[in-house]
Amino acid sequence: MVAAEALDSTVHKILNSREKERKHLIPILQDIQKEYGYLSKENMIRISEYLEMSPNEVYGVASFYQQFKFIKPGKHIISVCLGTACFVKGGNVLAETVRTKLGIEPGETTEDGLFSFERVACLGCCALSPVVQIDNEIYGQVKPSKLLRLIERMIKKEKSEEASK
Repeated sequence: MVAAEALDSTVHKILNSREKERKHLIPILQDIQKEYGYLSKENMIRISEYLEMSPNEVYGVASFYQQFKFIKPGKHIISVCLGTACFVKGGNVLAETVRTKLGIEPGETTEDGLFSFERVACLGCCALSPVVQIDNEIYGQVKPSKLLRLIERMIKKEKSEEASK
């Protein structure tokens, strides 16, 4: 119960940092997502109650913008660039490599909560194409074999950390 109370306290603090006006919806959504990594159904309902809007209105606004996520992200986020330069140099093959290795589609998270997979339009590193971002680290000129090694290394590290607990 303490965790739920802390959650409510954090959401309450975020909501009360803004006036109860519809014009604050997007900043509130951004603040909640920054804190939790996504927008849960419960938090969207809290936002709708605070701003005296229907939950459908809040979801309608949030779902319009690509920046908002509705599924809790994995511990590690793998983003494959599919901008023109990356796509031409094999970005689509890298996306297929992640999909096949982890068994998830873009926008999904593995059942163990370890990985989320995203396709992005551009990471701004065209000279290094094809590019993959894992968490906040950029990897350039990535081949499928290198990507598989990176994923395997992360899996091995997570298993090692889990075993030492």
